[in-house]
Amino acid sequence: MLRLLLDEHIPPAVAEAVKRLCIERNYAQASIVALRDCRNGAFLGLGDHEILAAAYKLGLTLVTYDLRTIPPLLKGWAESGISHGGVIYVDQRTIHPSEIGRLAQALAVILARYSGRDWTNQSLFLEK
Repeated sequence: MLRLLLDEHIPPAVAEAVKRLCIERNYAQASIVALRDCRNGAFLGLGDHEILAAAYKLGLTLVTYDLRTIPPLLKGWAESGISHGGVIYVDQRTIHPSEIGRLAQALAVILARYSGRDWTNQSLFLEK
């Protein structure tokens, strides 16, 4: 099952908007949480590797705009046989971080389309 964790650079309002959209469109119930709301903010300020490891343990797929540090980290993990819970990348040239509605719509579609899929070690670039 696809369950999303929004990194700390994505406003928590996105999670609420995705939940509303999934209800309005009769999609499966959205499982999405902002980093600040996950485990009462316990993961805020942690490094990428710590957040990805925690997300994996919790069965969460990270949604991030971090195209600079996450891909090389996951490449190293793959070479070392370390698993992760999946990553959905968002490019700010495709959906700008201020476009909460567009990001929420795109994530709602991903949740509807891939909700039953195992996201272990998977990655995807979010499209408009």
